Amino acid sequence: MRLSEPRLQPLTIKTAEGESKAQLERAEARGGPVLNITRTLAHYPELSSAWGRFARHVLGESSLPERERELIILRMGWNCQSGYEFGQHRRIGQQAGLSLEEVERVKDGPDHEAWTSHEAALLRAADELHADAFLSDETWNELAERYDTKQMMDVVFAAGQYNLVSMALNTLGVQLEPGTPGLELE
Repeated sequence: MRLSEPRLQPLTIKTAEGESKAQLERAEARGGPVLNITRTLAHYPELSSAWGRFARHVLGESSLPERERELIILRMGWNCQSGYEFGQHRRIGQQAGLSLEEVERVKDGPDHEAWTSHEAALLRAADELHADAFLSDETWNELAERYDTKQMMDVVFAAGQYNLVSMALNTLGVQLEPGTPGLELE
């Protein structure tokens, strides 16, 4: 974690007011824990709502296969050194079919010999977009051999979404939920 304490204390239903409180109540009603990212973004409910719609598309409505989407997200979280992002998507990636070994291997990048050429291209795409905000012709063409137009766009937007959210998580100091490992397994 970049910061050991949050810059913005996550809100609770007891400390939130107005639309912030309503958002947290809706999140709680969906069941399961209300994550620190949700409780932190509740400080700005209009932004949270607008960003949330896009984030739901990238995570739940994308044209990419879940496992492949998670490779991009995990690599971007690693590139941004976002402990919160990498930690949450370690779990989500495993639910999407990645083994824990594969999740940890994401840290080694696209040149690790165990990746298929397609998996390596996905990781390379995350690296290129993070470093240069651009996909090389080589990476674009390799992904385009398998992906249609929507999938190609979803590669770019998944990487961009998780670059953005990693910046916010790091800067706001959103802390991991207890028991969730960050960049390194405990």
